[in-house]
This record gives sequence, structure tokens and C-alpha cells, in this order.
Amino acid sequence: MDDSARRVLRNTWNLLALTLLFSAGTALLSMANNWPHPGMLITLVGYFGLLFLTYALRNSAWGILSTFALTGFMGLTLGPIISLYLTMFSNGSEIVFAAMASTGVAFIGLSGFAMITKKDFSFLGPMLFVGILVAFVAGLAAYFFSMPALSLAVSAMFSLLMCGLILYQTQQIVRGGETNYIMATVTLFVSIYNLFLSLLHLFGFFFGEE
Repeated sequence: MDDSARRVLRNTWNLLALTLLFSAGTALLSMANNWPHPGMLITLVGYFGLLFLTYALRNSAWGILSTFALTGFMGLTLGPIISLYLTMFSNGSEIVFAAMASTGVAFIGLSGFAMITKKDFSFLGPMLFVGILVAFVAGLAAYFFSMPALSLAVSAMFSLLMCGLILYQTQQIVRGGETNYIMATVTLFVSIYNLFLSLLHLFGFFFGEE
């Protein structure tokens, strides 16, 4: 790994750590105030709107501000979901902790593997793009048509896809394929966010005690 790649990786991890903390703070804020979930439409508009804004500003200092706006908004939407699991299941706190711990272990393990392996995972790029698109459409169908089985399958798909995305994105940084640390941060943050939500859903279904 050359000096340029090291700098991008260092900046990415620093910004990722800060955005994770900020997102956790906004999630706790929404939980403390019992704010309701904004709903699917507002969530999608807010997410994609801020994502496109961050992409447009990725080469300026404003991109950092936009990154915090995006991750903070995602934290606000996450808070009500965590609150739901804490109240829905008698072992809700254990489920949330298990999903959080599993996400952390997966991220550290996959990132470490991506940094030391000699195997080239660049071939995953197109496959991940198509897979995420299919899973996203299937997730919308499961939500609007109330299909629990499909929703569970989508969570399983997203768990695998997000693990692949963490592996792919980290290796892109290490090998110089990704030179913009703002976009690298956003990609990794979204991967962690979606992996956590997917595991939360799966753990709640299989291990939740009402």
C-alpha cells in the first residue's frame, strides 16, 4: 500500500469513526425523545437526497458537512427502530447488542482480510451493484405488500451483500481504486448501517422473545 492509499485509508477511518459516533448520538436523541419513525417515503427521499448532495460536494470541505448530515439523518431513522425492538421483545436489549457486536466483528474481520489478502476482489463491483439493486426492489415489495417471508430473505441478502461491499470498498482504498475518502466513508457507513439493520431483523425473528 503506497502513501496515497494510506492517507485515504486513514482519513476514511477517522471520518467513519466520527460519523458513527454522530449517528449514534442522533439515534439516542430520537430514542430519548420518543420521536416516531419518519416513514418509508421521507426516509428514502432524505437518504437519496443527502447521498446525491454528498456525491456532488465530495471534492470540497462542504462534502464533510453533507456526510454528517446524511449519517445524522440515518441515525435519526435508526433510533425508533431500536426502540421498537427494545419494547417488542423481552430480550430486546440482548438482540440489539448481538446485532451491534456481530456488525463490529464482521467489519473489523473483513477490513483486516481485505488489507492483507492478495486476492483481487474487484470483480465483486458489478455483482454487488446488481445484487443491491435487486435486494432493494425486493425490500420495497416486501414492505408495501406486507410479505414477511420476503422481508426476511431480503435481510439475509443484504447481510451478505453488505459484507461483500465492506470487503470490496476496503480493498479499493488499499489498492488505490478509491481516492476520495468522503465517498469511501459514506460507502462503508451505509454498509455498516444496513448490515446492522439486517442482522437486527434476523436476530429478532429467530431469537426474539415476546
